[in-house]
Amino acid sequence: MSAYGIREAVSDADREAAFAVRREVFVVEQGVPEEIEYDVHDATAVHVLAVRADDGVALGTGRLLYGPDAADRTGGEDGVGALGRLAVIRRARGLGVGAALVRAVEEAARARGLKAVDLHAQTHALGFYERLGYEAYGSEFPDAGIPHLAMRRTL
Repeated sequence: MSAYGIREAVSDADREAAFAVRREVFVVEQGVPEEIEYDVHDATAVHVLAVRADDGVALGTGRLLYGPDAADRTGGEDGVGALGRLAVIRRARGLGVGAALVRAVEEAARARGLKAVDLHAQTHALGFYERLGYEAYGSEFPDAGIPHLAMRRTL
């Protein structure tokens, strides 16, 4: 696989590519109902997109919620954003794309004056997030029928 780049998804085409990655990973692979994969927060979230350098094919995506949009994920705590919808297509896994997307979301959070980032991690991915400096808290809970834990990283 060729090199890739990470950018904020600002154009309609970028957002469509991000949504296509989410559909492939969450809806097709993991069986998340499509009607709950996309939500009202998509309109105001900061979306990041990983694309192959040579042809612009989308490899992964993630989003940052902040302000009132993040309140249900962060307990309404000021200065805390919510990382979510992190997805990397199967053929790009193991290349560092996911970690690069997390760091891009964190940079977007810093640029908006946030002091920490929360996320809801699928339990099978806890080690990935722990390696990136996130710490789990609270009890396990289901989201779309998949076990999750809340995690936080101070920026």
